[in-house]
Amino acid sequence: MVAPRVEATLERAACFASLEKAAPPQRFPFGTSTGKSRSSDIHHIKMLLSCCTGSCQGTPSRRATASEKRKRLQPLMAIPTRHSDPTHAVAGARTFFVTSSIAAKRNLLQSDRSAGLLVRVLCEYREQGRFRLHEFVVMPDHFHLLLTVESKLTIERAVQFIKGGFAFRAGRELGFRAPVWQKGFSEVRILNSAAFDRVREYIRNNPVAGHLVREPEEFPHSSAHPGFQLDPAPQGLKPPMVAGRDGTA
Repeated sequence: MVAPRVEATLERAACFASLEKAAPPQRFPFGTSTGKSRSSDIHHIKMLLSCCTGSCQGTPSRRATASEKRKRLQPLMAIPTRHSDPTHAVAGARTFFVTSSIAAKRNLLQSDRSAGLLVRVLCEYREQGRFRLHEFVVMPDHFHLLLTVESKLTIERAVQFIKGGFAFRAGRELGFRAPVWQKGFSEVRILNSAAFDRVREYIRNNPVAGHLVREPEEFPHSSAHPGFQLDPAPQGLKPPMVAGRDGTA
């Protein structure tokens, strides 16, 4: 016979275990809200940022550690590195690498009309000052962005502007029907110039890797194509060596 105190402890442990299985986190460090992310993007971003210690936040991981589980209970924002002021992490401008996909991986963005419309939406919101746009590429079934949001706008809200604005106009102008987008989006917080440059190169070379063009400049729906107005890299990004020392004990 199990003692009452031991039995109660076992019941609580079973309860917590069932809650953890029944209520998975709504956001993943890198991936959509359903836990489905582009495996090729995860692999490439791991490779891109593997040598940039302290260069990003939100790097993808398949197996959650105890520390990661605790982080999931914290507010849905990038978590400041050790020795940094949490108020500074949310008060200033923040730079992100963002990916989002079309629902069911349909190639809705493969035509010049649909891809061009998404590019116009990006440029119009940039002109309105919603965010700073550093790089972008519109692939047939997804897009990549490198952008900076200011203190009054969250990255979630910025992506909502983009996806919602495109879905509304695509329905009106192109006859698209909902759902247009896969739920959620992937984001990685960029902290230093080395990570910024690597993500920039990845975005520009995405059409080449996808065998759509031979040179990045040939793809019309990318910031590598001449003629687009882009914002320069944010001055607040740390040099690689400084960011690499951040968070040491």
